[in-house]
Amino acid sequence: MITDVHAVAVPVADQDRAVAFFTGVLGFGTVLDAWIDETTRWVELAPAGASTSVALVAAGDARPAAVDTGIRFSTADAAAAHDSLRAAGVTVGELLLGEYAPPMFTFDDPDGNRYYLVELPEAGSD
Repeated sequence: MITDVHAVAVPVADQDRAVAFFTGVLGFGTVLDAWIDETTRWVELAPAGASTSVALVAAGDARPAAVDTGIRFSTADAAAAHDSLRAAGVTVGELLLGEYAPPMFTFDDPDGNRYYLVELPEAGSD
């Protein structure tokens, strides 16, 4: 019945600032950026080759920003990504190196939304 995950929505206070972060810092590409009506803009961004995108939706009372999104992104090298994001001024958590789990860390977007980055060696093969 369900064959894939198309998009996950993340509330942001400023869609332009969020687009700049995702494209300029994280290297995502634009999948769709369109006005649905006079007040609603739909923005979808994704890493190259990804089947799931992140929809940056306008935050509001019913959908506040600064949440733990639960979204886990993958990378081929968590330590290098951690260093790169920290050097770009992104708020990053401790790089966790465990015996029973892959290297990973958290990072926050400019609105304080929390994401996770997990090292999966096959992530670099695309």
